[in-house]
Amino acid sequence: MRPAFLTFAEVKNAFIFMDRYSEITDKQKREIVLLRGKGCAYKKCLFCDYHHDCLDDENENFKLNKSVLDKITGKFGEVEIINSGSVFELDAKTLDYIKKVCRDKGVHTIHFEAHYLYDNRIPALREDFKGFTLKMKLGLETFDFELREGVYKKGIPVREPEIISKNFDEANFLFGLEGQSLESMRRDIELGLGYFERICINIMCGNSTPVKPDKSVIAEFMQELYPKYKDDLRVDILVNNTDFGVGE
Repeated sequence: MRPAFLTFAEVKNAFIFMDRYSEITDKQKREIVLLRGKGCAYKKCLFCDYHHDCLDDENENFKLNKSVLDKITGKFGEVEIINSGSVFELDAKTLDYIKKVCRDKGVHTIHFEAHYLYDNRIPALREDFKGFTLKMKLGLETFDFELREGVYKKGIPVREPEIISKNFDEANFLFGLEGQSLESMRRDIELGLGYFERICINIMCGNSTPVKPDKSVIAEFMQELYPKYKDDLRVDILVNNTDFGVGE
């Protein structure tokens, strides 16, 4: 885990040495790769500093991404592809290479992430990746609109779960922050499982932003909710942000 306060240069340099390939062997088995794009177009989420893992140079990004994608074996038939933002911020050569590698290695299912601002572009992406099953994941964090938009600044201007989930199959939730309660976290999980195929619960870890974990909220989650959902095949729980084996 990184120290609570880092300079911009320290944050930027830290991402250079991140692990970018791993295998998830729990629950839904899949390979996972962390690629680099031009950077998150939104960049306003109060708790996030991963948007610093970016570069404007598309050729350099492709060079890095190719080296990571070449590690895919296809052993599980599924791959999760993430970057510090949305799939739509990856360069065209990287997207084409993803198709090639997945075809060559027999991958049938690809998991991508996207911010809600790209909601209307998802149908076209599915068409572009025709022949593969796409699972789109949204960084939702919580269904609590006031907390999500008033505090987290997520940029999802919709309240209705059925509208939010229309073009997405999976969702990330962020737990362990001031303002959350046992009941609000329980509600998020229940709604998440009601409107998405799978959910991923991320426990807030300290980073370079001013947002810090709330130990009492985390303790409540670990005591009351973690035992109930830790073995649920539709729920991934990341107590540490590197539990999938990528990142730093």
